Amino acid sequence: MTKLLFYVFALILIAAGLRVITARNPVHAALSLVLAFVACSGLWLLLEAEFLAVVLVLVYVGAVMVLFLFVIMMLDINLAPLREGFIRYLPVGFLVALLIVVQIAMVVGPSTFGLDIVAKPAAGAADYSNTEALGVLLYTTYVYPFEVAGAILLVAIVAAIALTLRRRTGTRSQQPHEQVRVRREDRVRLVKMPAETDP
Repeated sequence: MTKLLFYVFALILIAAGLRVITARNPVHAALSLVLAFVACSGLWLLLEAEFLAVVLVLVYVGAVMVLFLFVIMMLDINLAPLREGFIRYLPVGFLVALLIVVQIAMVVGPSTFGLDIVAKPAAGAADYSNTEALGVLLYTTYVYPFEVAGAILLVAIVAAIALTLRRRTGTRSQQPHEQVRVRREDRVRLVKMPAETDP
């Protein structure tokens, strides 16, 4: 039964991945990517990685892909310019795809990751917690790579904000540092005037 489920999820994942890169409509491509994420989470469930499967569905399907769909629908992308150079670049794209498939087969093929070379992982006990095992491994053995990855992501976020932050000329904006330094004497002037009487 496990092998049958693996082949079902794998075929769904391959079909959804092909649909992502061949769909003409960006919304259909994004929905196919959602299907690919769900199939991938099914494969992780077969590997007894329940935490990763749930996080993939909640974070990517529930948040990231919804954001992608909103952005795609709000941008109103003109598809005609995107299809203009498809035939011209098709041979180069086919060659690159073939090289990627050959490299993947060389790295994760049956000669490297077959069942006769890599043994099937032992099934966990009834009280086995995938989340606890992942946390212990992440914060003990791989704590330094985890911190380095966090620092790199922080730098990437700051760089993305700095690259997209543009000052537009002709717009009026508030200057908080000048507002904090303001004094009453600079803004208020008391004027004494003689009292006026009605004639």
